[in-house]
Amino acid sequence: MEIQRVAVIIEDDADIRDLLNAVLQQSGFKVFTAPNGSEGVEAVRLHSPTVVTLDLGLPDIDGFEVIRQLRQFSDAYIVMLTARAEELDTLMGLEAGADDYITKPFRPRELRARISAMLRRPRGEAANDTDVPSSGGMPSVLPGSQGTTLTAPAPAPEAAPGTLAHNGLTLNPGTRTTEIEGNSVELTRTEFDLLQALLEGGRLVRTKTDLVRRLRGEEYDTGSFISDADERTVEVHVGNLRRKLGDDSKSPRWLETVRGVGYRLAPQA
Repeated sequence: MEIQRVAVIIEDDADIRDLLNAVLQQSGFKVFTAPNGSEGVEAVRLHSPTVVTLDLGLPDIDGFEVIRQLRQFSDAYIVMLTARAEELDTLMGLEAGADDYITKPFRPRELRARISAMLRRPRGEAANDTDVPSSGGMPSVLPGSQGTTLTAPAPAPEAAPGTLAHNGLTLNPGTRTTEIEGNSVELTRTEFDLLQALLEGGRLVRTKTDLVRRLRGEEYDTGSFISDADERTVEVHVGNLRRKLGDDSKSPRWLETVRGVGYRLAPQA
């Protein structure tokens, strides 16, 4: 029997909170709500949700601080809901650890689509209870740029079965763990999914558009619209990955930027 997914809504506007509650319940979630940041953090700690929707303009704790606090103990998908139009606010939220954002006013259908895309991302067999059930294993082929199908490179010989390894970095899709020379690296779900995509791609370039589709769970080009903001979101997540890995963009050990195109693995050391 499938365990019902859980969502937490952190929103001070009662009307928007009720709308979000209805949308998420219709999507099959058990929903808990909080009218401010401090109660929201405790609700996430108590209920271990799969998805958190977060208003950045909260009456007590700054929304960015709420994200930082949540990332100390939760790997839930965090979707920012904000009336702020400034791109800097969006980038700050993503850098703090959010996975995606929607600007108010928003359409319920758009929110459902964003959350459905998150939940379609592949998960390992050993995923924890907040993960989505998975068919297990990794695909043998990957979507590449321009619709080309790319064959996933074999893991390095020293890697354990089922893991991906490169220059001392190992990633296990089954347990969703990442290590550098035996030392654990804590990544958000989105960061983990991006790193897995890049490790699978090897030295083949993954375009920003391709990576946006990967995060949406679209294995092939379905013709969906991808905006400049979507691609900038990928840039921020890659920047967060580099920071957590201790990678130098000018002399990368793992993530190499192909200017104007996307990213690929740095050469084998």
